[in-house]
Amino acid sequence: QVQLVESGGGLAQAGGSLRLSCVASGSVFSVTTMGWYRRTPGAQRELAATIGTAGTTNYADGVKGRFTISRDNAKNTVYLQMNSLKPEDTAVYFCYALQAQGWGSHREYWGQGTQVTVSS
Repeated sequence: QVQLVESGGGLAQAGGSLRLSCVASGSVFSVTTMGWYRRTPGAQRELAATIGTAGTTNYADGVKGRFTISRDNAKNTVYLQMNSLKPEDTAVYFCYALQAQGWGSHREYWGQGTQVTVSS
């Protein structure tokens, strides 16, 4: 089992910045990819950014050049630095972790979500 606890959400003005953090605990030795997804009202959860254990990153087109994902493996923590925020970035942001379970299988874990609101 892996537990994920997010922090850092809140209110920002358009053009401002926020930094999200997510600490993983439990069976973290087998966690591979970590990342952030977001869900806007009435929409499905969508990718924001992911990062692999070696630091390979993947970003949604809408956040490229504005958001930066990073991780500190020693602290079992993943971060999302969000700059040049736009009102359309308003969403609940969920931390994500993928755990390798052997024989090619994986299990997904999700945090409880943290609200980010960007005012115009």
